[in-house]
Amino acid sequence: MKYNNIIAKMTLEEKASFMSGKDFWQTQDIERLGINSIFLADGPHGIRKQAIAADKIGLNEGVPATCYPTAATVANSWNLELGEKVGEYLGEEAIAQNVNVLLGPGINMKRNPLNGRNFEYFSEDPYLAGKMAASYIRGIQSFDIAACVKHFAVNNQEEKRMTIDAVVDERTLREMYLTAFEIAIKEGNSKAIMTSYNKLNGTYTNENVHLLQDILRNEWGFQGSVITDWGGSNDRVSGLLAGNELEMPTTAGETDAEIVEAINTGRLDESVLDEAVDRLLHLVFTTQKANQTNSAKFDIEKHHRVSQKVAEESTVLLKNEDNILPLKFGKKVAVIGDFAKDARYQGAGSSLVNPTILDHTMNCFEESGIISIGYEPGFERYGKKNQRMIDKACELAKQADVVLLYVGLDEVTEAEGLDRNNMKIPDNQIDLLYALHEVNPHIVGIISCGSAVEMPWVDKVQGLLHGYLGGQAGARAILRILSGDVNPSGKLAESYPLKYEDTPSYHHFPGNEATVEYRESLYIGYRYYDTAKIDVQFPFGYGLSYTNFTYSKIRVDKRGVTFHITNSGDKAGMEIAQLYIGCQSDKIYRSSKELKGFIKVFINAGETKTVRIPFDDKTFRYFNVKTNTWEVEEAEYKIMIGASSADIRLESELFVEGTDAPLPYNKEQLPSYFSGKVQQVSLAEFEQLLGKSVPEANWDRSKPLGYNDMIAQTQYAKGAFGRLVYHSIVFAHWFLQKIGKRSTANLMKMSIFNMPMRGIARMTAGIVNMPMVDGFLMMVNGNLFKGALHVLKEKIKQKKRK
Repeated sequence: MKYNNIIAKMTLEEKASFMSGKDFWQTQDIERLGINSIFLADGPHGIRKQAIAADKIGLNEGVPATCYPTAATVANSWNLELGEKVGEYLGEEAIAQNVNVLLGPGINMKRNPLNGRNFEYFSEDPYLAGKMAASYIRGIQSFDIAACVKHFAVNNQEEKRMTIDAVVDERTLREMYLTAFEIAIKEGNSKAIMTSYNKLNGTYTNENVHLLQDILRNEWGFQGSVITDWGGSNDRVSGLLAGNELEMPTTAGETDAEIVEAINTGRLDESVLDEAVDRLLHLVFTTQKANQTNSAKFDIEKHHRVSQKVAEESTVLLKNEDNILPLKFGKKVAVIGDFAKDARYQGAGSSLVNPTILDHTMNCFEESGIISIGYEPGFERYGKKNQRMIDKACELAKQADVVLLYVGLDEVTEAEGLDRNNMKIPDNQIDLLYALHEVNPHIVGIISCGSAVEMPWVDKVQGLLHGYLGGQAGARAILRILSGDVNPSGKLAESYPLKYEDTPSYHHFPGNEATVEYRESLYIGYRYYDTAKIDVQFPFGYGLSYTNFTYSKIRVDKRGVTFHITNSGDKAGMEIAQLYIGCQSDKIYRSSKELKGFIKVFINAGETKTVRIPFDDKTFRYFNVKTNTWEVEEAEYKIMIGASSADIRLESELFVEGTDAPLPYNKEQLPSYFSGKVQQVSLAEFEQLLGKSVPEANWDRSKPLGYNDMIAQTQYAKGAFGRLVYHSIVFAHWFLQKIGKRSTANLMKMSIFNMPMRGIARMTAGIVNMPMVDGFLMMVNGNLFKGALHVLKEKIKQKKRK
């Protein structure tokens, strides 16, 4: 241990208190030993340090900070240097706000396009997500503060996220859901990691020894600190035994007492606590140096320009029929769509940034050189139909050479704590598109949203740009691409299915009441569509340019692949070349191709560049469930270089020697997995893959409600009070939506409806303690007066202790 001399001077009570927050955002300080508090703040794409005191609970407005494009956006750049630059600027702003730990990046897989938080995650592919995350972390930590990569692990939905049990086989866990974290830890050297709320195969991730000890610490060699998600601690002592150092936020000493009691009764050895204290002290002392050695100011305008550069390189050109883009000089455009006036530039929830500057499309036209003849909103932002607005927009469109139509998803559709209801853009926007097409077919669509959407209307637009959520300078970035000042170079980091029903997890998202079954195994995103031969709207890795690139002269050796790219067009541009491998053996089930490398290169018009993508330790490996380790299958491997997963330009083969491991599967018992057609996997076949029975998927309504039951489950409560609580919440949610308070309604659903009962204590910073929760449970379970009296007595006791 590094800090034996300090730990030896700490009392048992001080060590226990150090394991929980001082308040909502700070760690505990111990003045007599020179241990100061450090500050943790949200910040995957901008610092959200709340402007009010750190002891105030809730998602409060942050101090102004640069709102960079979200992770889902930057992933489309496929540019690790750009990711590191974003990280550096985030780190610089964290220093300016005296933030020691930045809670990000988020790297959960996009298992399903309806996850309401997909805007905050990089990709459906673990290799791309891991590499991007590592680049962010290197940039953030170059300022001596800590990144905290999240949410570890298998947190792939927002619905019931604090109670759901993710049921997933070990190979899928390792290859699909942990690989990005492995890269973030090993290559990014993240100083901290945040556990997720959910259970993994029956155990809360924060108490999961296999996850936190066997894999994170023993296999990956992680030496940093494990931090709970806010209110994500179930059993504090079990968490400590598994390897969790810091519980956030404070519980006002309640869980400190549990740690002390566990040591006094022998449940917990004090040496385990000492090791946890040592690791957390290291985080405190090393990140405190940042505030002493770095500047306390940042250049607001410079950071805004960087945000614009990132947005420009991350925007994806999806369609460009008849080369409608870039807009020809002198073309008159009609600007239509509410998102043009009020930009949709970030997601909602804990990552909500208060921007330093905010560009809007209508304010940026003069410098763009594009001639606008006027603007009409065309639709109501939150979905209400309005024929008068459509008619006015059509009248304007008739006068234009080209219509710029800004459509997308509103702020409350994509939000933390909620999953989307469907993959559609609202009907009122599509009605507008069809009406505009009748009067002027020269339409360029600009989409603002952080995730995949269905596009059955795509034939009604000549051009289509997807800006995702481009941050505070995203509106200006889009105009620079439309005008031709910037050649688009983004490519999709996720697949766009033709319809939601085509997705591999369609039948198993967001799961049932108690569990979500990952029956599709490895086959998420392009791994499924390519293997099962399902057509998509736009494939993974797809994106157009204003120039053309040709590939030639592939050469493969044991250490990598070399090839040529020629810019055969008349404009300089950047191309993203992607390396996929496909094992030619059928002894172990695998997807037809897997991303194993990529590179982004700038090439002038007419120029040819020689490009090399090296192999690494992840190129040919698979996880063998019999040997419980990574192995290499001896086989011929197809080496593919593509402009997307569906556009393979060059192919070769390479024989790779294997590790001679036993075959992990009986092919006859897993026909769906060997065919890749996994949408309708039977329970029996899934259990064969798991090697055990699948747990009960529904809540047990025969038992009284307990600590880990959701507040939403009060609808089944035995006591009338419990059912009244449920219906009151439902009514309040409906009423808030009805009067236009959609964000507040969403916050209610996120922070109350889906919260487990223990969260009432864990998330209120000590205002409510667990004995009070006991009283509340008595009330909802049918003992109204006894429970109310119990709550009152405990509240009186709490006041006396203060």
